[in-house]
Amino acid sequence: MKNNFKLLIATTLIVCTAILSGCQKGDLLSNPNVVSESATVPASLILNQITANLLQEEEPIVSNVYRYNQHIVSNYSYYFGSNAYNWSNTSDPYSRIKFCVKLEEQAQKQFGNTTNVYFALSKFFKAYSYIWLTQRVGDIPMTQAGDPNNLTPAYDAQKTVYKNCLALLDTASMLMSNLYSPSTAGNKVDATGDIYGLSFLQWHKVINTFKLRVLISLSKRAVDNADLNIPAQFAAIVTNTAKYPIMTSNGDNLAYKYTTITLYPPNRTGNAPYNNCANISQTFMNLLTQNRDPRTFVLTTPALYYIKRGKQLSDFTAYIGQDNNKTQAQMTNFNADSLYSCMSYNRYMSSPSGANCEPYILLGYPELCFNIAEAANRGWIPGVTGASWYAAGINASLSLYGISDGKSVTIGNYDGTNTNLGSVTLDVATFLTNVAYAGENAAGLTQILNQKFLAFWMNSGYESFYQWRRTGIPAFGQGGAGVGTPGNTIPLRWQYPLSEINYNSSNYQAAIQSQYGGADDLNAKMWLIK
Repeated sequence: MKNNFKLLIATTLIVCTAILSGCQKGDLLSNPNVVSESATVPASLILNQITANLLQEEEPIVSNVYRYNQHIVSNYSYYFGSNAYNWSNTSDPYSRIKFCVKLEEQAQKQFGNTTNVYFALSKFFKAYSYIWLTQRVGDIPMTQAGDPNNLTPAYDAQKTVYKNCLALLDTASMLMSNLYSPSTAGNKVDATGDIYGLSFLQWHKVINTFKLRVLISLSKRAVDNADLNIPAQFAAIVTNTAKYPIMTSNGDNLAYKYTTITLYPPNRTGNAPYNNCANISQTFMNLLTQNRDPRTFVLTTPALYYIKRGKQLSDFTAYIGQDNNKTQAQMTNFNADSLYSCMSYNRYMSSPSGANCEPYILLGYPELCFNIAEAANRGWIPGVTGASWYAAGINASLSLYGISDGKSVTIGNYDGTNTNLGSVTLDVATFLTNVAYAGENAAGLTQILNQKFLAFWMNSGYESFYQWRRTGIPAFGQGGAGVGTPGNTIPLRWQYPLSEINYNSSNYQAAIQSQYGGADDLNAKMWLIK
C-alpha cells in the first residue's frame, strides 16, 4: 500500500510537470467552439436571439405579473406563488442591448450599409429595452451604455432617456419606410430570425404603435415639458398613417403563439389541475360583472357554490372575485368550497399547446385603440374624438376571444373534471349599451382606462400596473395585509439592478441621491409619474 501511494505521487508529479510544460510552450489549442470577435455571425441568428427572448422579462400568463396587475389572486402559494408586492431589485435588459449592438455590427458587415432592416429593428429593440428599465427604476445608463470599453456608464435623466428613445423610434420608422414598396410590404422580414413572423409593413406598424404607447405613458409630463412635444408627436402619427402606419387589426399584434413545443405555461409546469389554487381578482371581476360583460363567461368560471344553490350559469352574480387585500391564510382552503371564480379551465388549462386560448400579446391593436381614445379625450388630437376608437378597442378585445352576439359558449368547472356544466348565450348588445361612451370628459376617460385594463387580461406585461400607477384607474385593492408591504401600500417602482449596485456603484449612488434623496425607495415617485 505504501509503495502504491509513492507510485501515485510520482505519477501525479509527472503529469503536472507535463501540463505546466505544455502551458509554457503554448501548444494547447484555444476552445474551438468559441467564435472570435471578428467572425461573421448571420444577422438572422442574432435577430432570433433578440425576438425569442423578448418574453424573458414579460413573464407571461399565470405569473406574479398578473397578480401584481390584479387580474388573478393566488390562494395557495405552492402552485401559484404569493400575492405580496414584495419585490426589490429589478433585472435588467442590457444583455439584449449587447445583442442589438452586435446585430448592427454584423448587419453593416454583411450588407455594407446602416440602412438595412436589421438596423431598423435594432433601434426599436433598443428603445423597447431602455423603456422597459427606466419605467421600473427612473434614471438609467443609456448614452454611454453598450460600450465595452466603459464598464461604469453614467446615468441619464429619465426625461433624457425618453427623449432619446423617441428619437430611436423615429429612426426605426424612417428606416423601415424606405425598405419596402406596396408590392413587397407583405413580405416577411426574416423567416428564420423573427419568431413573430411579421412582414415589413407589420414591423413598421409595431414601431409606430409602440411609440404611441410610450407617448401616452408620458401623459403626466405632457404639460410641463413642452420641449418634448408629446401631444404633437402623438397627433402626427395618428393623422398621417400613410407615413406612420399603425396596427389596423388583431392580425397585426406582436404576439407569441404557443405550440406543442412552446407549451402553454400552466401546462408546462404541471399546474393546470390546480387551477382552483388561483382566483380571479376582485379588481378585474367587478369591472366585468357590473356591466354584464360577455368576457365573464369566456375567461372565467362561476363560483360553483352558488350554482349548486340554484343560480344560473348566465347569472353574473355567480361570478365572484377574490380580494387582493386578504392574506392567503385568510382565503379558503384551495378554493374547495368554490366561493370564488377561477380562470376558465376549458380555455386556458385543457390543452398543453394552448390550442383553445389566445396567443400572448406583447403589443396589441386593442391597446392601440384605447391609447388613441385616451389621447383624443385629453385633447391631443385636434378634430378627433375618443368615441370611435373606444368602441374599436372594445370590439377588438371581444374579437380576440372569439366573442360575438348570440354565440353559445360551454361553461366548465375549475379543474376540468366537468367541462360541460351547460351553456350560456352571449349578449354583446346589452354590454355595449351598458358601456356606451360618456364623452370627452372625466367619466369618458375612466371608461377608456377601465376597458383598456380589461383588454390587458393576461397580456402586455406590466402595462395594467403602469396604467394604475399613472392614472389611479382602476382602483387597485390595497391597504390590507395581503399586499404584504410596510403600510400595505403598493410600491411605485423597483430598486436598481444588483449589477448596477455592485459594479457601477458611484453612478448608482449619484442617481438615487439626485432622484430619491439617497434612498433606493420602492415608494418614491420618479420623474415619469410626479
